[in-house]
Amino acid sequence: MRVKRTGDDYFDSEEFSNLLEDYEEAVNNGQPVLLDADELTDIADYYHFTGDIEKADEAIEHALSLNPGATSPLVYKIREALAEEDITKAEALLDEILDKNDPEYFYMRAEVLVAQNKIDEADHFLRDYFKTVDADEYNDFVLDVANIYLDYGVNDKAYEWMMRSKGNDSPDFKELMGHVMFGVGKFKDSQRIFNELLDRNPYSTRYWNALANAQFMNEDYGESVTSSEYALAIDPNDADSMLTKANGLYRLNNYEEALKYYQRYEDLMPGFDFNQLQMGICLLNMNRVDEAIEHLKKARELTTEESEYQIQIYQELAFAYSTKGMLKQAMDCLDKTEDMDCDHNDMEVLRGHIMLENGRIAEAEESFKKAIMNSGNAPTVLLRIIVSLYDNKYVEATYTMFQKFFEVVGDDFNDGYSYMALCCWDLKYYDEFLKYLKEAIRRNPHEARVVLAGLFPEGMETEEYYDYMKDRIQS
Repeated sequence: MRVKRTGDDYFDSEEFSNLLEDYEEAVNNGQPVLLDADELTDIADYYHFTGDIEKADEAIEHALSLNPGATSPLVYKIREALAEEDITKAEALLDEILDKNDPEYFYMRAEVLVAQNKIDEADHFLRDYFKTVDADEYNDFVLDVANIYLDYGVNDKAYEWMMRSKGNDSPDFKELMGHVMFGVGKFKDSQRIFNELLDRNPYSTRYWNALANAQFMNEDYGESVTSSEYALAIDPNDADSMLTKANGLYRLNNYEEALKYYQRYEDLMPGFDFNQLQMGICLLNMNRVDEAIEHLKKARELTTEESEYQIQIYQELAFAYSTKGMLKQAMDCLDKTEDMDCDHNDMEVLRGHIMLENGRIAEAEESFKKAIMNSGNAPTVLLRIIVSLYDNKYVEATYTMFQKFFEVVGDDFNDGYSYMALCCWDLKYYDEFLKYLKEAIRRNPHEARVVLAGLFPEGMETEEYYDYMKDRIQS
C-alpha cells in the first residue's frame, strides 16, 4: 500500500508507508504490534493529520499498553488535552512521563504554561533550561521553542527565539522562519521564503498555501488566488486551498466564483461559522438576499460566544433584513449585540444607517448624535456617519459634510479622502475629484484601492490612478 499524499516529507516517504503497512496488517489480522512507542506515535500523528482521530487514538493506546509512561504517546495525549483546554488533565499526564530528563518533558512543561498564557513564566523556564543544552543541540532547541510559541500565536516570542538560532538552509528551518515572519507581519519576507522553498519542491501544497496566505495578507489578492490554484492542481480536495482561493476571489469582488469555492469548502468541512458568513456576504453582494439570509442564519446557529465572527454575523444579518425592508428584524439583530464586547459606537452608527435606509430620518439622526456624543466626537465615528449618508444617496449633503469634516480633523487625519473623491466624481466636480484623488493616493493608498477601484481598469496599481484619470478627464 501507499499512504495518501499529505505534503509532509516523512508521511509521504516509502519508509513511513512500510511502517504503516506493517502496523495495519498486524491490527487487521489480530497479530502482536511489534513497534516501539515513537513509531506508534508517528502513526497516530499520521492518522490525526489525515483526519482519522479514532485510529489515531487506537495507535496511542497500543503504544501506552506496550510502553506505560513512554514520553512520545503521553506528549500526544497532553496536546489533545491542551486542545480541549483541559489543563488539569494535561498536568496529570505530564506527571506520568517516566523519563523526566527527556527534552520533550521540558518542552511540554513549557507548553502547558504557554497554554495558560503564563508567557513570562514559560520563557523564564525555557531560558533556564537553555543553559543546560549541549552545543550540538543548541539550534534544534531554539527551533522547538519557536514552534511552541508559534503554535499558540505568541509570535513575538517565536521571532525572538528564531533570532537566537544560527540558521541553516534546511527546508524545516526555512519553513518555520517563513511562518514566524508571517506571524509578526513581515509578509514580504514570508513570501520570499516560501518562494525559495517552492523552487526546491514545487509540489508541496503546504508551501503553496503558506505563500497564498502571505500574499493575501500583503493584499496581493490576484497572486494569492494563483498560488491557491497551484495547490489545488496538486490536490483538488485540499480544503485550505479552497478557502484561501475563495477569500482571494472575495477580495477581488468576484463574488460568484468565491461562492463556488466557499461551497466546495463547506462540502468538505461543514459547520464553520466563518464559511457560512462569507457565503451570505457573497450572496448579498449578488443581490440574492433571501439566500443570503438563510446562510447568515446558519452562521448564527453555528457561532459561539467565543467566535470572533459573532458580531459580524449580526451586522450582516441586520444589513440583509434592512435590504428586505424588515426593519424590526434588523433592529433585533443589533439589539443582540448590546451586551457583547464590541464597538458600541460603531453599532449605533449602523443602527442609524439602517434607519436612514428605511426612511426613518429622525431615528437615524438620533442614533448618529448618540454615537458622536458617546465617542467624544471621534473622527472615525464622524467619518462612518458621512459614508453612511453617501451610501444612502445623500451625495450633496455628503460633499458639504466632508468639507467641514476635513477642516475639523486637521491635516494629520488621512482617512476619508477617497470617499470625498468618489462624491466629487458623482457630482461631476472633476477638478475637485482630481484634487482629492491625489490626496487619497498620497495619504491612504489602501483606502483609495478599496473605495475607488471600481472607477479604474481591473488590476491597475493605485499609484497609476491619478495620471489615468487626469488623461481621461482632459481628453
